[in-house]
Order: sequence, then structure tokens, then C-alpha cells
Amino acid sequence: MNNLSFSELCCLFCCPPCPGKIASKLAFLPPDPTYTLMCDESGSRWTLHLSERADWQYSSREKDAIECFMTRTSKGNRIACMFVRCSPNAKYTLLFSHGNAVDLGQMSSFYIGLGSRINCNIFSYDYSGYGASSGKPTEKNLYADIEAAWLALRTSIGTVPSVDLAARYESAAVILHSPLTSGMRVAFPDTKKTYCFDAFPNIDKISKITSPVLIIHGTEDEVIDFSHGLALFERCQRPVEPLWVEGAGHNDVELYGQYLERLKQFVSQELVNL
Repeated sequence: MNNLSFSELCCLFCCPPCPGKIASKLAFLPPDPTYTLMCDESGSRWTLHLSERADWQYSSREKDAIECFMTRTSKGNRIACMFVRCSPNAKYTLLFSHGNAVDLGQMSSFYIGLGSRINCNIFSYDYSGYGASSGKPTEKNLYADIEAAWLALRTSIGTVPSVDLAARYESAAVILHSPLTSGMRVAFPDTKKTYCFDAFPNIDKISKITSPVLIIHGTEDEVIDFSHGLALFERCQRPVEPLWVEGAGHNDVELYGQYLERLKQFVSQELVNL
């Protein structure tokens, strides 16, 4: 929980309850930017420059397959978007909402590897205040960020913002990787109801999603308890067979072989028949 003491948690939630401040303290951990975007003279083409901290693992050929640009959200922030062409015959594009402590530069190599293995193109974006994106990371900005990314993806050709977006827009499917039920339920596991000041109330939104939902969660998750994945699965309108990764924690689920196998099966086989 971002190394907060019990007294600091109590102060955040009770003096007085303020969802924005709670979310900023508990959820958002933007790293120092690991990339820059440079625009040409025409203002239409952006060039991606990765720093050493991005840990790029591929050649310039793969890097040329990455298209970056900026788009503006309804809150007035400019967010960085990244479209990764992983496969020439990909049928689907995965709108990927990355974790709370990384940016697009750090994720770029992962996107190349993931997309090529499951035969999907990847479209991702940086939250407000992350990477090259302007503004500050807040819950309201988070929802505006993914909506702007969604609109950019649909007109130009990504767990918390994905639930909010899918509850309002129809998509082919939704994949939730180690999702949380709500902010209060993470901080205080005995919480049974959603309070008006609770941040990220996914437990109340997920039942509005009409698309098929695949949930992936490690059984030994030390950050977001496995019970969150189970609770969300039970609330889904159209759940597909989940992937409960035995022994996996919060940050190593994708290192298990069944992670890629389940995604590949879902994209290449199950979506066709749903």
C-alpha cells in the first residue's frame, strides 16, 4: 500500500474523505520518464526516443513498427499513445492499460513480445502525469485518459480504467490482469459495501460489462488479494474460464507459461466463437 502507515491511512480516509487524494497516495506511482516524443516540422509525425531505463530488448526494425502520437482528453490533458504493429495478419488490437509504476518506455519491449506471441496488435497510452503525458494522475483523469485513447484508436487506425470503459462502451472482450474490487477494499479488506468516497469501485461497474470477460489473477498476490479476482468473476455477466495462476504474486503472473497460453487460446479460438 505504497508504504503508508496505519495512521496515514486513517488520515487519508477520515480527515475528511477525499477520493482524489486517496487515489493519488495509494494508486499512482509514476516513474521518471523513460522516453521522449519528438514532433517533426509538419506536426504530424512523432519520433520515439527511449532512454537506457526503458530496457529496450529488440532491434531498430521492431522499433520502427511502433507508432506514437499525442491526443487530448476531455479534461484538457495531452496523453501519449503507442500503437505497436506486432503482426501483419492480426485480427484484433488489444487496448492495454499498463500498471501504476511504469510508463510506455518501460512497457514497449513487453508489448512487442506479447503481441507477437498472441497474434494481436497492441495499443497503449500513458496516464496523465506519466511519461510524456501532461497533467496529474487522478481517478477522474484516469477515466478520461482511457476514453481518449479508445477514441484515438478507433479514429486513427489501456484493469481500473478498462472496467470503467467497458461498462460504457461495447468491445470484443475485456481481459483483467490482477484486478481490484475497489480502493477501500484493498486498504481495508473487511470492507463489505461501497462508500461514496471509495476510489475505483470496479465491483459495482463490472456487472454492466456486456462483453466477455477474462480474469487472470495470481493466488499468492501480495498487493491485491486473490479474493478480488474471485469477487469480480462472480459479478460478471459473461465470464469466460478464468486463469488462477497457482503460486503467482502481483508482479510475476506474466512469467508463468499458462499466462501466454491462456491469452493465445482466448484470442485465437474463443473470441471467434463468442
